[in-house]
Amino acid sequence: MQLTLEDSRRLTGPNLFWERPGAIIDVFISGLPAAQVIEIWQAQIRSFLDAVGWNREQARSRIYLDGASLVISAPIDVLYAATEVNEAAWAATAGQLGGPAAPPFNAEVARLKSVIAEESKPSLLALQQAAVDHRVRFLWDDDEVSIGYGPACRRWPMAELPNPDAVDWPDSASIPLALITGTNGKSTSVRLAAAVMSAAGKTCGITSTDYIRVGERILDSGDYSGPGGARTLLRDPRVDVALLEVARGGLLRRGLGVTEADAVLITNVAADHLGEYGINTVPELIEAKFIVRRALKPDQPLILNADDAGIVDYACSLDQRIVWFSERPDNPVLDAHREIGGEAATLKDGHIIWHRGDDERVLMPVSDAPITLGGAARHNVQNVLGVVALAKVLAIPEPAIVAGLKDFGGTPEENPGRGNLFDANGVRVLVDFAHNEHGLSAMAQTVAGMDAQRRLVLMGQAGDRSDELIADLVRAAMQARPDCLVICELPGYERGRRPDEVPALIRQLALEAGMNEDQIIHATGPAEGTQKALDWAQPGDFLLLLTLTEREQAIDIIRQRANG
Repeated sequence: MQLTLEDSRRLTGPNLFWERPGAIIDVFISGLPAAQVIEIWQAQIRSFLDAVGWNREQARSRIYLDGASLVISAPIDVLYAATEVNEAAWAATAGQLGGPAAPPFNAEVARLKSVIAEESKPSLLALQQAAVDHRVRFLWDDDEVSIGYGPACRRWPMAELPNPDAVDWPDSASIPLALITGTNGKSTSVRLAAAVMSAAGKTCGITSTDYIRVGERILDSGDYSGPGGARTLLRDPRVDVALLEVARGGLLRRGLGVTEADAVLITNVAADHLGEYGINTVPELIEAKFIVRRALKPDQPLILNADDAGIVDYACSLDQRIVWFSERPDNPVLDAHREIGGEAATLKDGHIIWHRGDDERVLMPVSDAPITLGGAARHNVQNVLGVVALAKVLAIPEPAIVAGLKDFGGTPEENPGRGNLFDANGVRVLVDFAHNEHGLSAMAQTVAGMDAQRRLVLMGQAGDRSDELIADLVRAAMQARPDCLVICELPGYERGRRPDEVPALIRQLALEAGMNEDQIIHATGPAEGTQKALDWAQPGDFLLLLTLTEREQAIDIIRQRANG
């Protein structure tokens, strides 16, 4: 028998379990039925919650492969203490099942009450409740509290919170806020939507896995797809409309960074990062991605991809307003949706169409959106349709939608590392971040459909991906029908493997897929691989460079070739 506490953390916003904040522990269970262990934990946690005076707080659990997540709700001012309450209940559970003896119950309760009293901050709870009463959006973290978003935002240090009666509460109206998530396409969709908002004359703020940006100004670089980035952006007084990229890691680790939004867009869901936080299957990942819907009221729009079978299946259980998008005008989901007066974005005869019931509006030829590469990049066609649906539900005028789609060229400055197309003296080069089978398959199919004398793919992968996932990636890359494969090491991303281990595996898989030794080039990194790819290339060739690292260096090399 083995019972191990793997992780303990706060849930600061809506999460996989409910809309409430709280504390979660992930535990490893071996040698006993998980249901039996959880039954004992349920009894223990109830005893602790009642003993510390948290009679109204609740507990939930989720069993997964080799373990479980055990969750309790708690007030936002005592979430660190809540983790200790949860850990104490787990220690008592393990002790009851033959593990190390837990501290005496009464002594633990006394200790926990002291921890709770030390962390308790009634002024924070009072301000939170007043914000609810005034219907004003509320944000908090360890250092600061704020009410309202954008120009209406008021903020205070945590140590200097005001009496709610002394606050000049702003109007309940707030800036438009949309959440965008999915396995692939979320960064591109955020930036494309920002271009549409800009064309409408709005100062758009965005968070993404690359930066926080307000208008054209980058406030900070890095991965800001979690709650911290959301708070920073929404407290900026210059922001007229906010678009938040929401990544799986932040959702599962902390929950949503906001409790309310005006619209949500889910681009697609496919296998990626499976095995983390107890998410081991695509259906479980779909459920995790759909956490974003908890920020919506039932009448607010949830924008979904009707070409994604998993999303369609999951949506059948939802009682929410759904807006669909699909590149297939004959998609049966869209047909049924339009019959009941629903809204949808789709294609018809190469044009972007907006439907509201039987009403049909033609917006523009999809090929006029540069990121679709004349309509050949089907994954970006879907991103365009999702953004059209988002813009429409946010009441952006159609001329601005069209202008934004046409103006967004997908350059490295506009959309770094996502579908950046270059002409390097007659050699077309597409730089992309595709790092999972779903994304790489889409890029490979795009390349296979492009007119080219020869084709090259540059790829590598981090060492924490399984052999099976790497095999899936190689199979996806082969869909590009490459005449040459550049295999790169990724220094610093070996993650437990030897530096040459993943490149050797990719090489073996490529040979098994039918490539010859003389078609494969080895590189010590993406920058060197880019130079070798350009040395190989001739006018009329097409290169797909999957630069997972050293992206800026690779783009500099391409531009030097183009200007040489």
